[in-house]
Amino acid sequence: MKQTNKKYILTRYSLVVGLMLLFSGFIVWDMIKTSVIYSDDWNRKADSILTSEVPIEPERGKLLADNGTVLAANLQYYTLRIDWFTAGIKDSVLMKNIDPLADSLAAFDKSRTAAQWREKLLTDRQRILDNTKRRNRAYRVFGRMLSHSEYERVKKFPFFNLSKNKNGLYYERESKRCKPYGSMASRSIGSVGKDSTSSTLHGRSGLEMALDTLLYGKPGTAKRIQLTNSIVKAESVPAVKGYDITTTISVALQDIVETELYNMLHETDARWGTAVLMEVATGEIKAISNLEWKENLGDYGEGRNNAVLGYEPGSVMKPISMMVALEEGVVDNIDAPIQTGTSWMYEGRPITDPHGGAQLTPRQIIETSSNIGMSKITVKRFGSNPDGFRQRLEQMGFFEPFHSGIGGERTPYFPKLGNARADRVALTRMAFGYSTLIPPLSTLAMYNAIANDGKYVRPHLVKKLSREGQPDSIIPIDYIRRQVCSPQNAQKLRIMLRDVVWGSRGTARKWVQDDKVEIAGKTGTAYTISPDGHYGTQKRLAFCGFFPYDKPKYSCVVLMLGANRGAGASSGMVMRNVARKMYARGFLGSAPNYQAQAEKNDAAVQGAAQATLYASASKRVTSNVKKGLSLTKATVFRQPQPVEKGVPNVRGLGVREAISRLENAGLCVRFSGTGYVVEQSLAAGAAFTRGQVINLRLIH
Repeated sequence: MKQTNKKYILTRYSLVVGLMLLFSGFIVWDMIKTSVIYSDDWNRKADSILTSEVPIEPERGKLLADNGTVLAANLQYYTLRIDWFTAGIKDSVLMKNIDPLADSLAAFDKSRTAAQWREKLLTDRQRILDNTKRRNRAYRVFGRMLSHSEYERVKKFPFFNLSKNKNGLYYERESKRCKPYGSMASRSIGSVGKDSTSSTLHGRSGLEMALDTLLYGKPGTAKRIQLTNSIVKAESVPAVKGYDITTTISVALQDIVETELYNMLHETDARWGTAVLMEVATGEIKAISNLEWKENLGDYGEGRNNAVLGYEPGSVMKPISMMVALEEGVVDNIDAPIQTGTSWMYEGRPITDPHGGAQLTPRQIIETSSNIGMSKITVKRFGSNPDGFRQRLEQMGFFEPFHSGIGGERTPYFPKLGNARADRVALTRMAFGYSTLIPPLSTLAMYNAIANDGKYVRPHLVKKLSREGQPDSIIPIDYIRRQVCSPQNAQKLRIMLRDVVWGSRGTARKWVQDDKVEIAGKTGTAYTISPDGHYGTQKRLAFCGFFPYDKPKYSCVVLMLGANRGAGASSGMVMRNVARKMYARGFLGSAPNYQAQAEKNDAAVQGAAQATLYASASKRVTSNVKKGLSLTKATVFRQPQPVEKGVPNVRGLGVREAISRLENAGLCVRFSGTGYVVEQSLAAGAAFTRGQVINLRLIH
């Protein structure tokens, strides 16, 4: 029996030893193959890895406003983690620091109390340590990524300020493109995304896409170098950072334009709206806003860039057609009457004017927006050669691309016409803004030329390129045509556009007139085309013009779809409200230094009764609040006493309502503090000069 067991044990032992020898033999054979037989191949592979160059992605340049304020920039964000299996972590050290650490975390992230942070850290640590499979060693400290400043702050917390091998703390870093002003001008600024092939960040829309080659910079290269226990990358060709691009956008003007467009969209229930504000002399686009209704948000948000997409413009085309007529000599005396009537049959197709008359002067044709008048003038010159109208616009540079820096920019489209009956009919429609596709920016550029004595300046969004704060190049003023029309004809057109707002029959007289800023411009309405190819009932409503009339500084175009009002009462009022607010804030040279006046009123301010702040608009509610919360002081909210004229009374109002009332009155507002107005430097009811500064003091 003993002999049998011994033999059985020896057999098993021999089998185990044999298997081990066989396995060792395979290992030795692989070592021989690697180090002797195939050594040359492995050496070549190692050399290829060490000598191969890896790309270094450059830092993307910043997009800046006209005053250097950052509109878009790359920022580093950090995901903070703890590896609880780090050998250097000692329970005694952790427990010594856990309470102050929890206090610091609670002060930093108020979603949990100190006690909750303490419990979470210890519970999650134990759960990870008890996981025998150890598939996930990393514990994420915060549910969100931290900015660089936040990361630097968290690193100084108790326990986290120990060395890495004692606290297990580490981070994962990611570069993100950030816009400090959120959605403001977001569509024009654009977005970035990873390239599908190279995984590098490139522009996808807006300025980010249009200027991608400048913003991206030049990639560098690095080589891998073998050290004793690791392989490191050594830079061979440094990456060149992209240009920082200073745009023409003014943050203050962008805020005004975007706010006024947003408010009007809400008031008129429109589907979308776009507005562009441009500096007349330079062509610098100071503000551009594209807002559309977002069903998922239940509000208006940044939409597609309709400012550079083509639409039938409607009657805002008429001043451009009139410019052609003036330059061609068809019209000379703008006060000479032309036979028009209220209906005109041309080539078997009727054209009607509900507000027309037996005869109208060229001034009245633009003032009343006469389709018949504009058609007759255009046919008089181009009736025998319909395509001549398009060709004349082409000579004027109307179809040339702007290269404005706005992604998706398109040029105007006019179909080429023959001399058939349908072509002659199409000519009349083109004259008053149908059968064409014109981007609002192209319309604005032409109106800007009218305001600029005929100088056809190129609209643009880029002002300067720089690196490391040093200017590299400054974009000069560029002209599409030095003169698109003569200064004399530009003056005649300005008179006509003023009549639209200030004339007795002007289509915008009821809504765009303003006693603070004299505006000139033109309304335009065009029906949208339904899917079946016919004109529907929904309208696009436009207003394009410039201000102040006597010395134009800014031109502006506003286009809205589906507003429940006419062009003057919707788009026209957006422009009027923008101009008024710019006037009140001093952008039109209307706000001199009134320090002396402020000092004069200082004594009155010091002696003025303090405004009383009120908790509720209801006496009953106030009484309930007093009883329920055992309050001794709580009074009823009431509006400040109104004044019939002079400086509005805003004491007791919130800052937004106070600023709105004062700016609408024509005052330039400055304030200090937060909460409600308790003092105003100009007494309620006092006389004031338009653009005068009023100082407000606010308290909670």
